[in-house]
Amino acid sequence: MPSVVLVTGVSQYLGARVAAELAADTTIERVVGVDTAPPAEKLADRVEFVRADIRNPLIAKVVTSADVDTVLHLSIAASAATSRSVAKEMNVIGTMQLLAACQKSECVRRLVVKSTTAVYGSGPRDPAVFTETADPPSPPRSGFAKDSAEIEGYVRGFGRRRPDIAVAVLRFANIVSPTVSNQLTRYLSLPVVPTVLGFDPLIQLLHEDDAVSVLLRATEGDFTGPVNVAGAGVLALSQVIRRTGRVALPVPAPAAGVVGRIVRQVGRIDLSPDPTRFVNFGRVVDTTRLRTEFGYVPRFSTAEALAEFVDA
Repeated sequence: MPSVVLVTGVSQYLGARVAAELAADTTIERVVGVDTAPPAEKLADRVEFVRADIRNPLIAKVVTSADVDTVLHLSIAASAATSRSVAKEMNVIGTMQLLAACQKSECVRRLVVKSTTAVYGSGPRDPAVFTETADPPSPPRSGFAKDSAEIEGYVRGFGRRRPDIAVAVLRFANIVSPTVSNQLTRYLSLPVVPTVLGFDPLIQLLHEDDAVSVLLRATEGDFTGPVNVAGAGVLALSQVIRRTGRVALPVPAPAAGVVGRIVRQVGRIDLSPDPTRFVNFGRVVDTTRLRTEFGYVPRFSTAEALAEFVDA
C-alpha cells in the first residue's frame, strides 16, 4: 500500500477527484497535489496542494522532501486553452522532468501514468481490435496523441533504468460523463456535428467513475505495464450522434480540413489531422488484460456511459 502519494494535475477535475478518494483512505499518510495553478474549488481535506511546474527541475525537491513513494501522473492532457507549443511542453517536457525526479529518488516505488488509446492512431489498415502489444500501422503524427506516444516511450526507458520501480500505463478510451468537458464531449455538444462523408467508425467510451476506479486500483495494486481501459461494447459514430439528439453534417474528405479549422475557432475543438482520422476510421481496443490481469470490470458499458452524458 502507498504511504505518500503525489498526484500531478490536481487542479483538474479528474485529478482533484482521485486525490480526494486517496485522501479518504486513512491507510495513506499523505496526499500531495501538484499543479501550475491553484484549483478553482477547494481540494478535499488532507490533500496538500503545492503550486509547482513539473517542467521545472525543482519538482525533484517536491518528490524528495515529501518522501513520495507513489507518483500518479495525470497532468497529460489536450488543452484547448493554451497554444499547441505550451501544451506539448507541459505534456512531454513536464513528463521528462518528473521521470528525472523519480529516477533520482530513493523513496519512489510506484509510478502510474495516465495515457490514451489514441497512441494507436487511426487508419484504414488498422486491426479490428488493438491489443496492448499491437504495433500500430498508422501511429499518431501530431497533437496530443503524438505527445502521449512520445511520453510512453520515455516511460519505457525509465522502466529500464529503474527496474525496481513498478510502472503502470493506463490507456484510457474517450472519457464521458455529466461532469467531464473534453474534446469529444464538446464535439458531441455542437448543434450540428461534422462527420466525414462515407465513414461511420466504431468507437468506445469510458465513464468517469470507471476511470477514477482504475486509477485508484492502479495506485494501490501491483499491476505493471500498459493496459487498455474502455467500457464494454462499441457504438458507431452515427449512433452516438443520434443518441445525443444532434444532427450529423457529412462533409467530403477534401473539405474536412476547412471545416475543422472553423469548428476549432467556434467550439474550441481540435479537429486537426489525427482527430479527423479518428472520425474517419475510429478505434477499438481489446480489454481482456483489464479484466483478467488488472482485475477490473468497468461498471458502465460504452452505451451506458453515453446515456449518462446524454441525460445530463
